[in-house]
Amino acid sequence: MGKLDGKIAIVTGASQGIGRGIARGLAQEGANVVLAARNVEGLQRTAEEVRATGAQALVVPTDVTDEGQVENLFARTMETFGRLDVLYNNAGVFDGGAIDELTLETWEKVMAVNLRGPFLCTRAAFRIMKQQGGGRIINIASISAWRVRPHMAPYSTSKHGLWGLTQTTALEGRPYNISCSCLCPGNVLIERRAARTRPQDQEPMMTVDEIASVAVFMATLPPHVNMLEAIVLPVQQLYVGRG
Repeated sequence: MGKLDGKIAIVTGASQGIGRGIARGLAQEGANVVLAARNVEGLQRTAEEVRATGAQALVVPTDVTDEGQVENLFARTMETFGRLDVLYNNAGVFDGGAIDELTLETWEKVMAVNLRGPFLCTRAAFRIMKQQGGGRIINIASISAWRVRPHMAPYSTSKHGLWGLTQTTALEGRPYNISCSCLCPGNVLIERRAARTRPQDQEPMMTVDEIASVAVFMATLPPHVNMLEAIVLPVQQLYVGRG
């Protein structure tokens, strides 16, 4: 018996990294998972891992910045499963540059994926959860929302904005038993980092499954309990006083 048996969860950005880890973790706890991202091949690989646990996986290629595609994602979920218990707003991009050299194109790209996407998905999920009597929305932000580094203005700003969206959603969802949480990971050894960083230059890292286990735990809490915010990072990672 899994802690999420029979539950239905959507995971955006599920083709790789933290999203793939969350999808695996949910399936291991018995949830059926709707997988959304732009990378179809990556989604299919995640779907194979989910189905290997005995859970169902629905693949819906989705650009979360596109309103029509987001609406299709949630419509397909309801057509297939008839309900939605958990949404993970995990899809995100990392880009930046010196503020005086930063292009508007870069700024708007990061804001679109990291803020517009979660808003569109939250709005769609909220409508469903309001009618069915409750649900959970879990936003994957970053410690960069609180401890910034140079040349990260779009990323840090978008992740700080996601914390604002989390609080507003939690407040407005309270009368309808809809909870909203924000998970802020530190360094995670996702594919991009593993491929581009030399071992000797590597900062302290967590594995994908380690951070995913926290994301899944947040979904297993009793319906009347919410972990509003969680900051999870390697013990040796610079955080307090970094900059």
